[in-house]
Amino acid sequence: MRFTRFVAGVAAAAILAAPMTVSARQQTPAVGEGVAALVNDDVISTYDLKQRMMLLMATTGVQPTEENLPRIQQQALRSLIDERLQLQELKRFEVEIDEAEIEAEVEQLANDNNITKEQLLAGLQSMGVRPQTLREQLRAEAGWRMLVRGRFNSRARVGDDQIDAALQQMVAANAKPKYLVGEIFIDAATVGGQEEAQKTAQSLVEQLLAGAPFQAVARQFSNAPSAAQGGDAGWLIAGDIAPELETVLAQMNPGQLSKPIVTDQGAYLVYLREKREGEAVSKIVTLKQTALRLPAEATEADVAAASRKLESIRSKLTCDNIEAEGAKLEGAVAGDLGETDVNELAPAFRQVTDQMKVGQVSAPVRTSAGMHLLALCGERQQSASLPSREQIENRLFGQQLTMLAKRYLRDLRNSATIETR
Repeated sequence: MRFTRFVAGVAAAAILAAPMTVSARQQTPAVGEGVAALVNDDVISTYDLKQRMMLLMATTGVQPTEENLPRIQQQALRSLIDERLQLQELKRFEVEIDEAEIEAEVEQLANDNNITKEQLLAGLQSMGVRPQTLREQLRAEAGWRMLVRGRFNSRARVGDDQIDAALQQMVAANAKPKYLVGEIFIDAATVGGQEEAQKTAQSLVEQLLAGAPFQAVARQFSNAPSAAQGGDAGWLIAGDIAPELETVLAQMNPGQLSKPIVTDQGAYLVYLREKREGEAVSKIVTLKQTALRLPAEATEADVAAASRKLESIRSKLTCDNIEAEGAKLEGAVAGDLGETDVNELAPAFRQVTDQMKVGQVSAPVRTSAGMHLLALCGERQQSASLPSREQIENRLFGQQLTMLAKRYLRDLRNSATIETR
């Protein structure tokens, strides 16, 4: 099956894709409305639920049918319950968001989608969703982010060892095939069993092929951590993917949407955005040297004398002083060799640097040009697809913060009194 709308239609839908919230003024059901749920004695009315269902359908393009309407209602109610728990925590910790910040968020959403704020709010109203709902949604989201950062920023720490380990894994994985994937996961435990998970996934396939934006559908229906990013699972590396998924991805072409993939936990839909074969990674080293000129035909005695001369200063050399100290040695030349791909080094230099650690100074190295002391002053991996250390740090930090936020919300659910009607 071919699917080409991972991005198409998402820009407008993303305006509304995040969860909607309800302010304290709306806790009491309107006249003629019933109670859909109680969350620690806070009311979610049937009006709230209808609004959320309309929002979900408007943003995802999913058409209501007799089969999928109960699933839409279940998803809408689950989102409202989670939001009500979040709002209660914001109140408990007295987290408030300035009105000007909310209006700035609305303006930014409109700008991101190349429309005016007035067009954005009018579009919401035409879909049956009150414009004020967007402001309340943004307030709850901004408050929840602020609360999570305030409580967990100090715990979401990323050390150099974690960055190094992540980079080494990426380097090792770079030689393997990799897949840029969008995913939707339907958790069997959440929807009522494997059969229901598979039916839900198949229903979503039909809606996606009919034109529903993948990102919006993933935000509303997926139970994977990537749901908040519109199902963007990033680059998956062969060998680190669940076998059921890797078998399917290996047979897909970019632009294709899979059929439901059944696993022990539920059912997946994967959209293959891009595919890459393994690529080589270059090691780039920064070298400095102190050297004595010595012709290729020099005698063994001359070679030994040059080696002793360099050894006499080697113990006090560092990357910071090798040039200055080397220049003091009679007949020596010293300099910064800069960054070089190890594959482009002279064989003797490469053999030595492959065994050195950053900061070390080598024993004398003989080449046809002379006798050298090499200082390895830097080392990095280079590949078009490898992220920077800062990018890796930001990603790891975001993952830790997201994990802590999910545990926080899970604990709130477990300790809450929730009644559905």
